[in-house]
Amino acid sequence: MKLAKLLERLEYEVIQGTKEIDIAKVVNHSKDAEYGSLFVCITGMLTDGCAYIGDAVSRGAVAVVTERDVNIPREITVIRVENTRKALAKIAAAFYGYPSEELITIGVTGTKGKTTTTCMIRDILEQAGHKAGLIGTIEVQTGKRSIPSEHTSPESVVIQKYLREMVEAGCDTVVMEVSSQGLKLHRVDEILFDIGVFMNLGEDHIGKYEHADFEEYKCCKAQLFRQCRLGIFNMDSPYWKDMLKTAECRKETFGFQKKADYILANPQLINTKNALGISYSINETPVRLSMPGEFNVYNSAAAFIVCKHLGVSLKSMQSTLKSVQVRGRVERVEIHRRHVDFTIMIDYAHNAMSLQSILEMVHSYNPARIVTIFGCGGNRAKDRRYEMGEVSGKMADLTIITSDNPRYEDPAEIMNDIRSGIEKTDGKYMEICDRKEAIRHAVRTAKEGDVIILAGKGHEDYQEIKGIKYHMDDRELVHEVINELDDLVEEEI
Repeated sequence: MKLAKLLERLEYEVIQGTKEIDIAKVVNHSKDAEYGSLFVCITGMLTDGCAYIGDAVSRGAVAVVTERDVNIPREITVIRVENTRKALAKIAAAFYGYPSEELITIGVTGTKGKTTTTCMIRDILEQAGHKAGLIGTIEVQTGKRSIPSEHTSPESVVIQKYLREMVEAGCDTVVMEVSSQGLKLHRVDEILFDIGVFMNLGEDHIGKYEHADFEEYKCCKAQLFRQCRLGIFNMDSPYWKDMLKTAECRKETFGFQKKADYILANPQLINTKNALGISYSINETPVRLSMPGEFNVYNSAAAFIVCKHLGVSLKSMQSTLKSVQVRGRVERVEIHRRHVDFTIMIDYAHNAMSLQSILEMVHSYNPARIVTIFGCGGNRAKDRRYEMGEVSGKMADLTIITSDNPRYEDPAEIMNDIRSGIEKTDGKYMEICDRKEAIRHAVRTAKEGDVIILAGKGHEDYQEIKGIKYHMDDRELVHEVINELDDLVEEEI
């Protein structure tokens, strides 16, 4: 494709060379460059892409997009733009033939609930006969393949590549989690969403490498509603009006308030030996969920409204929601232990807000005890550790502090930080660094009616230590522990 075609929606200046050259690939990492590549120099959190121009050229890049003058061989075309992240989004969309324009596009944003809501939407659409792609925290599904996710919102050139793959696979719809970072860094620029959904907002992702403060975080979330046709807003969030201030879309609302367009009512907990769930009504239509918690009322209601707009029947939506499960989101692990009936749930809760939400939900089901098992990720904001420790200390009957993804930090130091949060409370706790041994203790000492919450890892199936990801899946650990303990019982008998 000619470089000039890639620049058609962009304001730019040709500093040297010609825009009438052929481009075979668009990259923003020099190591991905090959002959015929266009290298877009992104200024990252830690590095400046311009420092890697030499490497990109040595690998075959024939053109470079920058924000400033650079000194490189005259045979290399140099394009200067005001913002290379915005430029990358426009160039990538052009390179892949503007694939979002061939799909129904749905974007969901919020501090929590994005993954569950997008998975519910995808499952409802698939059951109703649509072919839907998915881009989210757990995975990307293109209709051809499933790819584990590294970021909730990948870089724009990656998103556009996935969208084109979805079109080629026959998808008619894509459902995307849209993160604040994705919006801030222009990763979803050049996508006009048919439907955008606002779930909620809480203080998270604020720090040196994310958002400067809550105001910036909030403003980035609101960007979604400047690039969608229809916005659907949770009125029960205190920040829903902040999302409307600059919105340029049609607007609909949902919530327990009588003035909402979609009124939620009559939530009833479902607590049986085989399931924790909840039922409710939306505009007097009954909905029953196999997933517990009032927050899943909001998640499923958002999915319901989106799919209603896409023509899915009430009966089809009700049927899918009655059985839907989302990996790592209040996911109940099927266990069979003699003599003791208790529940183990796996959830991605990795900040205080999410953990508090899970614990409040479990309390509402009146368990005998609540036992939490969690750690915190290394090389992330330390405040999260203190806050999660304090929340668990206040709300759980027992907290077992363990290891999560220590990355380049000492797990013991991370655990110490969590402990300091718990010690602000009267909560009981213990420390077992080995995650499997922590699970073993909780299972071995479980009492009738207990709920054990494995928090933090959720859908992840690895543990990251010093830059290496080792296989580790909480589901597998639970089943290994159950089997090993049952084998011991057999031997004793």
